[in-house]
Amino acid sequence: MVQKVVPAIGIDLGTTYSCVAVWEHDHVEIITNDQGNRTTPSYVSFTMEERFVGESAFNNAAMDPINTIYGVKRLIGRCFSDTSVKEDINLWPFSVVADANDRPKVVVNYKGEEKQFFPEEISSMVLMKMKQIAETYLGYTVKDAVVTVPAYFNDSQRRATKDAGVIAGLNVKRIMDEPTAAALAYGFHKIKDYSKPQNVFVFDLGGGTFDVSLVNVCGGHFEVKATAGDTHLGGEDFDNRILNYFVEEFKRKHKKDIKGNARALWRLRSACERAKRSLSTTTITTVQVDCLFDGIDFSSTLSRTRFDELNKDLFTKCIELTKQCFKDAKVDKNEIDIVILVGGSSRIVKVQQLLGVYIGDKKLHRDINQDEAVAYGAAIQAAKLSGQGDELVNNVVLSDVTPLSLGVAVDVGVMRIAVPRNTPVPTTKVDCFSTRFDNQPSVLFEVYEGERLQASSNHLLGKFVISGISPAPRGVPKIDVCFEIDEDGILNVSGTLRGSGETGKLTITNEESWLRKEEIDKMIKEAEKYKAEDEKHLLKVNARRKLDDYAYEMSKTIRKPELLSLISDSERKKIEDRVYEAISWLELNEVPTVEVSKSKLRVLKEICEPLVTKMNSRNQVDVVEL
Repeated sequence: MVQKVVPAIGIDLGTTYSCVAVWEHDHVEIITNDQGNRTTPSYVSFTMEERFVGESAFNNAAMDPINTIYGVKRLIGRCFSDTSVKEDINLWPFSVVADANDRPKVVVNYKGEEKQFFPEEISSMVLMKMKQIAETYLGYTVKDAVVTVPAYFNDSQRRATKDAGVIAGLNVKRIMDEPTAAALAYGFHKIKDYSKPQNVFVFDLGGGTFDVSLVNVCGGHFEVKATAGDTHLGGEDFDNRILNYFVEEFKRKHKKDIKGNARALWRLRSACERAKRSLSTTTITTVQVDCLFDGIDFSSTLSRTRFDELNKDLFTKCIELTKQCFKDAKVDKNEIDIVILVGGSSRIVKVQQLLGVYIGDKKLHRDINQDEAVAYGAAIQAAKLSGQGDELVNNVVLSDVTPLSLGVAVDVGVMRIAVPRNTPVPTTKVDCFSTRFDNQPSVLFEVYEGERLQASSNHLLGKFVISGISPAPRGVPKIDVCFEIDEDGILNVSGTLRGSGETGKLTITNEESWLRKEEIDKMIKEAEKYKAEDEKHLLKVNARRKLDDYAYEMSKTIRKPELLSLISDSERKKIEDRVYEAISWLELNEVPTVEVSKSKLRVLKEICEPLVTKMNSRNQVDVVEL
């Protein structure tokens, strides 16, 4: 008997929207959520009663923006003291604080208590939602997944994303770069056409991040030549520019500042986001919010020209990073065969115009779905890794690169690069170091990532020590430091003292940058608790729904004319009173306990069942007479 292969899913964990796909029946299926939508908002909302994720959380944001969390992809793997983090905090309606290790935590009021969550926990809730969407569609439990990240995510951000997957109960088989996934989505069905090498440029401008990658495609081989980007550049930044513009306009017109009102800011932000989308198809749009602040209605117009002016420097930065990618790949823009536009913000007309002028408008490929391409590519890679794909899938070979240079701090705080950026991965690099002083007994190694010459200006990944060095003049002891980067782009560093075998190892678990194992274990347990709570809530909802459906059905039944000959007026009045009593009670009790709903249903049925029996008997008599 052939054992059934349980499919792995591909998840595009986006800043504003997420998408899940699976390889099934020899093709990729983009899975719709419970609302029938192919993308799901990356929102989590907390209330006095429960926790919402996805569409319901997004809908709740207008009522309770302070306890609705979004955009945490911009926090994951970062320090609270980062400039970009502080910029976002000033614009978000919810609160973000620092823990003892300078890690950001979002603060919410959940079930009447203040709760603090790491960004990894919030991301895990979104991942769990995507997992549930897939399981509902497939009909069985899903364990394995390929999760995508921006190509320019650093080591700590990649590890934090993988931690989020673990907390969500997923075995993350691969962390995959978003532009690479998009290139795979585009090129997969054209593999046979690409017998000769083709240079594919992926321009990925999403809700919170921007990535560009140059991928050489030949047959089933997808080789990333270079990548560039900014993990803090995307649609949210464009929304913020519009938001600030209209906040100032409101202040100028009405002498009132709405910055301190989270609800007003959210409503205006939502209107700004809709206006931004509208300007992709029109040249002017209206931003209108009724009773925005202190009973004042707000209405104004936004032209495409004004929008372009507000974001001119951000659009220019996208082109500058595009040029940097070509320079790193040593490929001329004229050698590009096709440009793939990915991410919702790539629909912005000015962005396409600037890119078209630089590369050539004819090369812009617009028919691929910008919102689904990344999940599509991730599903193909998931199929390959789980052994469920066909021959075409199994022949796919992906070669990615490191987004940032890696090295060690040496004399006077200079970073000595061991692995230059855009080095193909997986890779292993060995560099030799020595002592700085005579008879030095140990050496401290500080591992950084970044492009600055001064080590302190780069991102510290962690430290390790090689000790037990025998007395010797400076420069004599030899220490080999090995940098190993796996397929996920995740780094492990080890050092060995020649001759003695003394070793030191840095399996990057820098407690100041991301989660410790015990913290992850704790979060996994809490995630299980939330899952159990969600299941209990579903039981309450189902019990309430049964009562609601029965009461509604009886409210229609007692109004039927044929009842006049079956029951007396007093009996009818008694049933009618009890039915409307149940309906009124339901209106006042959104989520009653299962026991109370069942008890109310049982009492209502005891009164209504004799009527139902009489009606059924009457119907049978009518059938016999016919």
